[in-house]
Amino acid sequence: MRHAMPLIDPDTDLATWPLSADGVAAARALGPLLPAGAVLVSSDEPKAHATLSLATGRDVVIDARLREVARPRELFSDDFAQARRAYVAGSPPPGWERPAAVARRIADVISAHRVPGRPLVLAGHGMAFTTWLAAGLLVADPARFWSDLRLPDAFEVMARGVRRLDAA
Repeated sequence: MRHAMPLIDPDTDLATWPLSADGVAAARALGPLLPAGAVLVSSDEPKAHATLSLATGRDVVIDARLREVARPRELFSDDFAQARRAYVAGSPPPGWERPAAVARRIADVISAHRVPGRPLVLAGHGMAFTTWLAAGLLVADPARFWSDLRLPDAFEVMARGVRRLDAA
């Protein structure tokens, strides 16, 4: 699951942003889409943790390995998406975390928290999850997949691909 819309403050580190009022409402609306009895694990970033906690009304395990791709602090601008799209397409900008390292840490989280017979719900970030999916060849066009993500968004990951969870 990708986190809901944060309260944007260009003067603070985006890893510290909480959810906006709209993000809180959207997170709560995700609850019925998620599997009952799931193991719940979230990034340590407030926007991700709050999304999963509000969606489920349950305690959530925090795992910092679900953080977004590490990168130098970005300038707040309208073209922030260009570098992110290039990253998930396989052309990381200088100084950004290597995609293979991101994919490995997401896979490690899954291995660490998987419980036989129970679904696993992860809450985190668009670039990191897209990078993991691309490394597993689960999305054909990572840049398009990332560009089409919503805030929030939830997917079921299967052996041969992903399926968006929608209320419809």
